[in-house]
Amino acid sequence: MNGKRSSTTFLKAIIFLAGIAVLALCIFLVPHFANFAAKMYPNIAAMKYLVFIVLYGAAVPFYIALFQAFNLLRYIDDNTAFSELSVKALKNIKYCAVAISVIYVLGMPLFHFIAKKVDPPIGFLGLIIIFASLVIAVFAAILQQLLQEAINIKSENDLTV
Repeated sequence: MNGKRSSTTFLKAIIFLAGIAVLALCIFLVPHFANFAAKMYPNIAAMKYLVFIVLYGAAVPFYIALFQAFNLLRYIDDNTAFSELSVKALKNIKYCAVAISVIYVLGMPLFHFIAKKVDPPIGFLGLIIIFASLVIAVFAAILQQLLQEAINIKSENDLTV
């Protein structure tokens, strides 16, 4: 019991640190990146705002997914991991990961446009984020399905006893 709680506490701390890291990027790096893009293409008035929309737009489902992951760890601590709440949390994480991928897929032309004028191509960073988000979505979908099957088996066993 104590080992489980310490491992979930460690994972909760990792989730918290990931949230702080992305918040720091959103506060400090995204405005500089948007200003940089706007300076590279001064004839495109909306360039700065397009960068804000893509990057901040992806941060919203990221934070929703972090909250759902935190809830999932809380369910584990409360010994309610095999519940419909856990299935719902995994489903929400899957949708958030897909949303992040979609936002970055839609933003790839923008990144490609910016990458034309930047020496190390940043377009690969967008592809990495898309791929990682899709891997997370598939993993969450598999876990969701397995957990749902385990809940179904448990309820069948409860009925037969």
